[in-house]
Amino acid sequence: MLFAILNASEAATVFGAIQKTATDDFGWLLILTVNILLILCGVLAFSRFGHIRLGGKKAKPEFGTATWFAMLFSAGMGIGLLFYGVAEPVLHYANPPISAFSDPNAHLPRGLATNAQHAMGVTFLHWGLHAWGIYALIALALAYVSFNKGLPLSIGAVLRAAFPRIPMRLVDAIDVLAITATVCGVAASLGFGASQINAGLTMLTGMPDNAVVKFVLIAIITAMATVSVALGLDTGIKRLSEINMALAVLLAIFVFVFGPTVFLLNGFIQNVGYYVQRFIYLSTWTETYSPGHWQGSWTIFYYAWWISWSPFVGIFIARISYGRTIREFIAGVLLVPSLFTFIWMTIFGDSALHIEMFGAGGLADAVSASMPDALFAFLAHYPISQIASGLAIIIVATFFVTSADSGALVTAMIASGGNHEASFLSRVTWAVAMGLLSAALLWSGGLAALQTAAIITGLPFSIALLLMSAGLIKLLRKDETILAADDSAAQELENA
Repeated sequence: MLFAILNASEAATVFGAIQKTATDDFGWLLILTVNILLILCGVLAFSRFGHIRLGGKKAKPEFGTATWFAMLFSAGMGIGLLFYGVAEPVLHYANPPISAFSDPNAHLPRGLATNAQHAMGVTFLHWGLHAWGIYALIALALAYVSFNKGLPLSIGAVLRAAFPRIPMRLVDAIDVLAITATVCGVAASLGFGASQINAGLTMLTGMPDNAVVKFVLIAIITAMATVSVALGLDTGIKRLSEINMALAVLLAIFVFVFGPTVFLLNGFIQNVGYYVQRFIYLSTWTETYSPGHWQGSWTIFYYAWWISWSPFVGIFIARISYGRTIREFIAGVLLVPSLFTFIWMTIFGDSALHIEMFGAGGLADAVSASMPDALFAFLAHYPISQIASGLAIIIVATFFVTSADSGALVTAMIASGGNHEASFLSRVTWAVAMGLLSAALLWSGGLAALQTAAIITGLPFSIALLLMSAGLIKLLRKDETILAADDSAAQELENA
């Protein structure tokens, strides 16, 4: 933070160089890691381990299903959907990846339609099963070790249980890395949220769009997050999650009803079909034969961002998932949020593409000029746009608060060795730290610095995720052997 604040111009250059090196040389590692995690989720869901209940055979879920979905989704990627829901499909449509997806006849109607379809397919790739596969696997490992083996809810506990001979210094280093990844990942999201709120207030009220305003917004909403995290999981975070999910659904319904409704219904079916048909190709495309740095700015950034979020989201999902079976857990975490994300991206992304392709146009230029303005430039094409934009600002703010308070709660838990009820002072400290880091990154390099923070913390943590995955499989197989031996002994005793 000090480096970013004291050397703003130099920091932007340094961050850019680090990001380029990380994405160019290690992008393959992130793509491989994310695919391995997703495959393991599918294997576990359909395996003989699927019936195991987190917390034991008699455990009952702590939260209702609807509340569970709202809480994990709000913590998972709420701000990102609002920031990128319009911007990403439009940018992919206007500037498709070189040669991999773009049509050579892009200036013709057929080529434009092809680019639009590719744009939605790539968007689904970034926000769909791969992202939630990361969260599902790390959360499952954490929940199993905590609820079924009575160990602290921490990454270090998973590694110690699976690999008893692992050096404690390495475990501590991984926990510190998890804290760093969480703080940087959440700080990146907070910076995106502050930029978008500032852009909305500028369009509605004429408020200046500059660093000072963003810092004030970060300070105000960080204070709100501090109050929320102080109230705890059952009061502050739970209620806010339910409220912001309800408001987000309301905004989506508004766009669906007043937008090109039939076009969106057709588009959803076609988008899902395209995603399924080209799933393997999209999942393994590495830009090998098409020189450029498109993936570094998009796919690699997203994967690193999700991985940097994974300690935070994984621990949070594990904390609220007591009583679920492994099969129910994976299906819930992997499929339901992905389906909601696909619906959201179709409603906002395809509506924006409809304006660009068949309506007044101009969104591509607006998004290229300023990504934080994208959502509000889009809503300007709808009736009661002022009210809709005001609702969007409120949603971004509430997602901002739930991301910050959930992140602070989880970081405090990691820092306290997995304590489910971390102290008030610790939770407040981490909430403030996230706000400060977000402000420092915005000061030093804007959105590019936020992206770099996510990438350079997500990249090394991918190794820890692979270790945790191997550890989870090892523990499940070991416990199954023990249970089978106990059942056999019990049967022999009964026969005797």
